[in-house]
Amino acid sequence: MSRVLITGATGLVGSYLLRMLVEEPRVTQIIAATRRPLPPMRKVLNPHDPQLTDVLTQLTDPVDIVFCCLGTTRREAGSREAFVLADYTLVVDTGIAGLRQGAKHMLVVSSVGANAQSPFFYNRVKGKMEEALKAQRWPRLTIARPSLLLGHREKQRLNESLFSPLFRVLPGRWRAIHARDVARALLSEALSPGHSDVTILDSSQLREKAEQSSIY
Repeated sequence: MSRVLITGATGLVGSYLLRMLVEEPRVTQIIAATRRPLPPMRKVLNPHDPQLTDVLTQLTDPVDIVFCCLGTTRREAGSREAFVLADYTLVVDTGIAGLRQGAKHMLVVSSVGANAQSPFFYNRVKGKMEEALKAQRWPRLTIARPSLLLGHREKQRLNESLFSPLFRVLPGRWRAIHARDVARALLSEALSPGHSDVTILDSSQLREKAEQSSIY
């Protein structure tokens, strides 16, 4: 039986994952740390504050698994600094909090093209985030690198509406993937035995794991 910490539970992948965690009998407790409050849900503790960092530093309940589904865009964040806070700082802080609480496995949503040496700002920040989590020396670290995410958002992202038709037909790791399938693959990976220090899953691998999973 597992106790879980999740950040990013109000986002596209995170909202699907939270619902799956609630329904999963092998998960006994969920700590969903958020910036804004969630509606009451069974098994869910919801420490929340607009400054998520403050919440993360105060967590003390022991957990086994950490999920981080935080992510935005430069346009949504409003500035480079705000983007780095959401996609780097708070992700790294989630890892620190999880280790402090005794977790042995962290699963994080990154992005296709993540590379700490990338000339592209978005991909470079994602790559540096991955390197920072690796430096935390997790017993087990799973990095999901989905391509364009499909699914309903309250506010559609410009790049998704423009490029969705193209990414739906691209091959392999570049092909768009539904956020629900990313969530299913992450939960399946979390609840499966594994020994690798670091596992990186691209869109094609995430899709395959989701198709093989019995989680809905």
